[in-house]
Amino acid sequence: MYRYDEFDHAFVTARVAEFSDQVQRRLAGEITEDQFKPLRLMNGVYLQLHAYMLRVAIPYGTLSSTQMRMLAHIARTYDKGYGHFTTRQNIQYNWPALADIPAVLADLASVEMHAIQTSGNCIRNVTADHFAGAAADEVADPRPYGEILRQWSSVHPEFSYLPRKFKIAVTGAERDRAAIQVHDIGLHLKKNEKGELGFAVYVGGGQGRTPMIAKKIRDFLPEADLLSYTTAIVRVYNLHGRRDNKFKARIKILVHETGTEELTGWIEEEFAAVKESELKLPESDIRAIAHYFAPPELPPRAEGWAEIAAQRKADSGFDAWLRRNTVAHHHPDYACVTISLKGIGEVPGDASDAQMDAVADIAERYAFDEIRVSHEQNLVLPHVAKADLKAVHDALVAAGLATANAGLITDIIACPGLDYCALANARSIPVAQEISQRFGAQARQEEIGELKIKISGCINACGHHHVGHIGILGVEKKGTELYQITLGGSGDEQTSIGEIIGRGFGPGEITDAIEVVVDTYLAHRAGREETFLDAYRRLGPAPFKEALYGSDAKAA
Repeated sequence: MYRYDEFDHAFVTARVAEFSDQVQRRLAGEITEDQFKPLRLMNGVYLQLHAYMLRVAIPYGTLSSTQMRMLAHIARTYDKGYGHFTTRQNIQYNWPALADIPAVLADLASVEMHAIQTSGNCIRNVTADHFAGAAADEVADPRPYGEILRQWSSVHPEFSYLPRKFKIAVTGAERDRAAIQVHDIGLHLKKNEKGELGFAVYVGGGQGRTPMIAKKIRDFLPEADLLSYTTAIVRVYNLHGRRDNKFKARIKILVHETGTEELTGWIEEEFAAVKESELKLPESDIRAIAHYFAPPELPPRAEGWAEIAAQRKADSGFDAWLRRNTVAHHHPDYACVTISLKGIGEVPGDASDAQMDAVADIAERYAFDEIRVSHEQNLVLPHVAKADLKAVHDALVAAGLATANAGLITDIIACPGLDYCALANARSIPVAQEISQRFGAQARQEEIGELKIKISGCINACGHHHVGHIGILGVEKKGTELYQITLGGSGDEQTSIGEIIGRGFGPGEITDAIEVVVDTYLAHRAGREETFLDAYRRLGPAPFKEALYGSDAKAA
């Protein structure tokens, strides 16, 4: 895991001192809220519906137990005892007092964390596959490149005031677990026919009011050219992106309005001008950063194979959790563990201070002191010996974190919605809780199989509803909340944008409508092996519209 160097320590410490002075001036009335806004946004502080909110960066989603304990301390000391893990692999605190935020930032700095560039029109937190460095299907660990991009982009003088916020994601496996095709830049780390590492480069993806799938503009970019090519992309965007209309300012609009071919030409022309500059990455620098991410030494633990069969037979809860919440590790004696933050009827993505402390303890004892945050608002222990899985499960049961639902219908992504967000039109959390309770029975979830529900409380799509197998968008109509349903979205290597299925449903109707959609799938699927997404792509929207709207289906 990356450790700060002298520059990092000095820079973050200086930023904390600077922002502390700015906060004092705001509290004293020396500057107005409008004057304070750009200053606080540079430090991850938002003004939400009821209070200030602080968003903390977790680059490429990687944490140590020490850092997780600090997050628990902040929740306990400065907030209401919990934090909210987000789809950008960050954590948000919804209730800090403005006067306390400098102290929070100082505490974060003491464990090599900060909130810089988690907001504003800049390059945001670089995200990555949450199983990076551990997954059996991985070509190479993408996190060193995420760190290279983090160092390059932090307070970049040319790219600190872009037309709009800018998001980069990187994955190192054929299975895309980082949703790279709905990012401004998506990077797929791969090997060419010579065995050399490089990237397929995607540009112009995004959600919000105009969802678009990114276009591949390079099939293979040598790793040495990562920074020069990224610079070329962002420079073209900075020069040509719209600044007259924030709703049309993202690079996806530039790609759409200019055309992929012409925009690629601009990027390649800019790349040719900078590719041999100091931005060209020396092999020694790449390997030096990669050294920080060297996997832990994993001693053979063959005893796990014999023990697990008996443990599964004796404990049905452990058996369900093992099937749903573990995936293959590159070492046969180990597994990657997903810790669900989606307990039945609970708030998706929330963890209490006690739960964060418990995860830190488990990671320290059983997972080589490493924790990940997934863009699906869960936590991950990337390296757990199979021999220790039962002990890990039992510890998670004690912490209320052993829900066996990863990838199932109750593993819901949801934004904070109208309960917290000043931009929201409708509530997301109560809808997620009600759906979770309706489908909470383990047997029912497993009968339905893999199904990703994603909920946004407004068109900004922080809940990623566009790429949900079932997406739910909260809107406001004549002063009341209404929920639109989209079907067929996906954020994996076969990315698709969900189709709006028809008129919306009120808060008292939306869970029933979701049940109708699910029952329709179960009635039409070609056997249990056919997932909801596969069935929808085969059947199209017609049977779902008919089930939801009956004779009004065509009109809907």
